[in-house]
Amino acid sequence: MNDSKLFVFLICVLAQFFLSFSASDQVNSFESVPDLEKSMYMAIDGYPCVRLLNLSGEIGCSNPGRANIVAPVTRFKTENKLAEPSALLVSMDQFEDLFARLLTDADFSRHVVGVLVESGSQLQNGLKGFSPDKKFPQAEFAPYQSGKFEWNPTGSGLMWKAYNFPVFLLSNSSTLALQEIALRNEKRKKSSTVDVADFDLVMQTTKSGTRDSASCLREQTCLPLGGYSVWSALPPIIVSSSKKAKPMILTVASMDAASLFRDVSIGADSPISGLISLLAVVDALSRVDGLGDLDKQLVFAVFTGEAWGYLGSRRFLLELDQHSDAVSGLDLALIETVLEIGSVGKGFTQDDNTFFAHSTTESATNGTLSALKDALGSLKTQSIKISRASKSNPGLPPSSLMSFLKKNPETSGVVLEDFDAAFTNKFYHSHLDDLSANINSSAIVAAASIVARSLYILASDKKEIKNSVLNTININASLVEELLGCLLSCEPGYTCELVNRYIAPSTSCPSHYVGVVVGEPSSQPYLGNVGDVSRFLWNFLADKTAIPSKNMSSTCPKGCSGNGEMCVKAETDGKGVCVISTTRYVPAYSTRLKYESEMWEVLPHNSSDTMGEADPVWTESNWDTIRLRVYTVQDTGFDLLVLLLGITVTVMSYIIIVISKAFITKALKRD
Repeated sequence: MNDSKLFVFLICVLAQFFLSFSASDQVNSFESVPDLEKSMYMAIDGYPCVRLLNLSGEIGCSNPGRANIVAPVTRFKTENKLAEPSALLVSMDQFEDLFARLLTDADFSRHVVGVLVESGSQLQNGLKGFSPDKKFPQAEFAPYQSGKFEWNPTGSGLMWKAYNFPVFLLSNSSTLALQEIALRNEKRKKSSTVDVADFDLVMQTTKSGTRDSASCLREQTCLPLGGYSVWSALPPIIVSSSKKAKPMILTVASMDAASLFRDVSIGADSPISGLISLLAVVDALSRVDGLGDLDKQLVFAVFTGEAWGYLGSRRFLLELDQHSDAVSGLDLALIETVLEIGSVGKGFTQDDNTFFAHSTTESATNGTLSALKDALGSLKTQSIKISRASKSNPGLPPSSLMSFLKKNPETSGVVLEDFDAAFTNKFYHSHLDDLSANINSSAIVAAASIVARSLYILASDKKEIKNSVLNTININASLVEELLGCLLSCEPGYTCELVNRYIAPSTSCPSHYVGVVVGEPSSQPYLGNVGDVSRFLWNFLADKTAIPSKNMSSTCPKGCSGNGEMCVKAETDGKGVCVISTTRYVPAYSTRLKYESEMWEVLPHNSSDTMGEADPVWTESNWDTIRLRVYTVQDTGFDLLVLLLGITVTVMSYIIIVISKAFITKALKRD
């Protein structure tokens, strides 16, 4: 009888155990593997520093091998002494201190296997400056020998070094999460658990061992940096016209920025303030009657790839030499002067509303400088000034005009900037050069007003122009504000009404990193291979510089077959509008590259390409996935304890089963 009671008791205990387990399972049930992963891992929003290559080696960041990097999250402090591999969480004000120590302290750097960089709003206010570019950016392309001159005093050169560990810039929300995790890890030093960061930043070039551009292009583990520049003529150039071609005034700006973090290359002051100014100029001049009667032709060009060896301007000049379809209607010999709109967003700072004209040679640019001052005079304002840049400067600041000057030292050109001898932008080529970095829309409007009126004066070829005519050339300040929101902020970003009037963007948050060339470069590219900004610029410029087509009712784009006709706004509604415009895409990539049989080939240096010898031929590594996540792990001692307990439970379970089996067998025989 006692045996029977004991048996019933064991059955009840087992039943209760399974019922409790079942109830617990119902509470914590997972419907899928992703649900389980979400409960275990915290996905971290971040922006990676990626691996770039050139003919001589690598820069940027990557996991050192094929595997993920996993390490505890630790807050960086200047007195840190690391005893184990660690992922360091660092604030922007200590970022340069960390990397300086990595270069000088071998024992410390040996334990740093990943870096997490904090972000936040208004970070610029607490920093004296941060620029990972060099003190003289792209000095090797300068048409003069003064490489030690410091155009960019805050430059550290960090973005031009190679790091064999992952580096991520955190989003604002992820910054808060990682700060809590680092604090938690600090408090639980004697705990059995720790929160670790899991970095998946494995580059294809690292996996394949292709450590330079020539080998990675050959093995197809990378793609060349580049994209599509855009140019447009106002009014349109009718190529088949029998009229004698006019001298040309070329106005240029850049559309690409750089940063240590690929996808946060905003470039608000440098160069997007100049781009926005150029677009405002085109808009203002498009509303002026009689441009076709002027003595000179206005041409506008926006180059991409300028931050990486002046890819856009150099390729543009090569296409002009080759008389390719991409520059049909243009003639290098007819370009009389080049006016570049550089960084103008900080022109109104510290009560000094001055723009500086950096010129090629004094004698060659007197006409342009005179036109700029006449344009300023027509504005009838005492608050804005234009000054010729200091004669003590060694030459032009880093600019697209350098490409033209290298091509022809006699080129007449002026670069309009918001600085004289050193950048006013303390965050040049960094992720902090954003809309909050004291970009003044009034300065952009002022620069655009001066340029628009000076172009009209130059195109009139010294004919007397009444102020009443110049006073009809006015910048739309609302357009400038709208462009600032569209091109420099995530809200509204590319989802703004202006951009959506012309294209269907692939993303909402702007970033002006040049990107890579996908597929065969062409003057009529597959639009899926053209970036959002280039497509927007093409449509905007084609629309603003156009004259109405006779085929307004024709099906677009098939019906746009007349001379000079093209289809704009086709992305938005699938229909578009036929207009007559001279607006073209120009591929932008290294002049030392050739695309043939679906492969890229590095060409030998051509002596006629004066900048080709300095061309590094930049490429970007391919990758499968980039991911950053955080999760909790037990230390090794605790894992060993769990293992021993597991073995003990298993042995005990086996003993209980043997005893239970014997007991049940005995009870059944008795019955």
